[in-house]
Amino acid sequence: MKKLTLVLVAVSAAAVSLTASAQFAKPEDAIKYRKAAFTVMGAHFGRLGAMAQGKVPFDAKAAADNADVVAHLAKLPWAAFGEGTDAVETKAKAEIWKQSAKFKEAADKLQAESTKLVAAAQGGKEDAFKAAFTATAGTCKSCHDDFRAK
Repeated sequence: MKKLTLVLVAVSAAAVSLTASAQFAKPEDAIKYRKAAFTVMGAHFGRLGAMAQGKVPFDAKAAADNADVVAHLAKLPWAAFGEGTDAVETKAKAEIWKQSAKFKEAADKLQAESTKLVAAAQGGKEDAFKAAFTATAGTCKSCHDDFRAK
C-alpha cells in the first residue's frame, strides 16, 4: 500500500511539474505551489537528517522511502519561480531573477544530489547514506545562502 501511494505521488508530481507553469493563474498560485513543494520536501529531508545526525536509528527502508520522495519533489518548485512571482513578499531573494542561470544551476545540483541520496539510501550502508545526505544538505544550504532571505 505504501509503495502504491509513493508511486501515485511520483506520477502525480511528474505530471504536475510538466504543466505547472501553465496552471498558475496568478503569481500567488505559483508561490503557494512552490512553498508546498518545499514544505513537503523539507519534512522528508528532516526525517533523513535525523537519521544522518544519529538522533534516530538508521533505517535503510525509511531512508530509501524518504530519499525517493525528496528526489521527486526536488523537481517541482522551480517552474513556480516565473514571471510576477518576485512581486509578492516571500523569502525569495531578488537574486533568483537577477542570477537566473546560477539559480537554475543550484536547482539542477539539488536534483542531482538527491538522486545520489536515493542510491545511497537504497544501498543500505549508513556511512554512504550519511555522506550523500551531507552533500545534498550542502546544496540546500548553498541555495538558501544565495537565494533565500532569512
